[in-house]
Amino acid sequence: MNNLTKSNYTGKLKAVIFDWAGTTVDFGCFAPTGVFIEVFRQKGIEITMEEARGPMGMHKRDHIRIITQYPRIVQEWIKKHERPCNEDDIEEMFTNFIPLQLSVIEKHSAIIPELPEALKVIRAMDMKIGSTTGYNNEMMELLTAAAAKQGYIADSVVCATDVPAGRPAPWMAFKNAENLGIYPMQALVKIGDTISDIKEGINAGMWSVGVVNSSNEMGLTLNEINLLEITELAQFQQKIRADYFDAGADYVIDSLAEIEELIILINERLALGDKP
Repeated sequence: MNNLTKSNYTGKLKAVIFDWAGTTVDFGCFAPTGVFIEVFRQKGIEITMEEARGPMGMHKRDHIRIITQYPRIVQEWIKKHERPCNEDDIEEMFTNFIPLQLSVIEKHSAIIPELPEALKVIRAMDMKIGSTTGYNNEMMELLTAAAAKQGYIADSVVCATDVPAGRPAPWMAFKNAENLGIYPMQALVKIGDTISDIKEGINAGMWSVGVVNSSNEMGLTLNEINLLEITELAQFQQKIRADYFDAGADYVIDSLAEIEELIILINERLALGDKP
């Protein structure tokens, strides 16, 4: 028998869970991309920028594994090595990935231009800030230190290596909720720049939001975006929005400048008893 007295959460959002590269730092998500290209090059396999970006947002070992499963890469691997890629190869590439990533992460640590104002909005609304990432703890020590010098300090930082599985699994999001002492999950909103970010938010029962302009999906520097014709930029944005919505996003924003409007919209829906 149904419990007819059970009611939905009708309070306000209590926290934002941000992604890092492509969302709050590293406009265009360039730090990992070049490193993926290099670790495959070391194995005699040339991958494209698009192939490198495809699984972005996942644990970096899983990211490498997904690339090795692309049909073109499968064929190239067999042609080069006369056998399929195996888990030992993946582990070797991931091992090689770590020092390469550590060597460039600070170079790509500049915060997204709209972030400082977004942080003021979030703090003014008495909300906490969590974060999830496909980077490991060693990488995040460098990145969080660099971000802190620019005024960005999240209340919680959870790496894919801190939980049983990274995105699209919800465990990093749940760990953030635990660290922040916040529930239910619909009181949190996840903001990220990859399809795996969107799915992480959905799987965790949070409001799930994609950001467009600074994203891995856009893959352009701020200067490159500024040089685009308005119609060309609009076409890129429309494609990315469609991809996010197809993945199940509740909302899509062009930049973090829209965060106050976003939070107000979600709070209005929560007051009505809506869920993500």
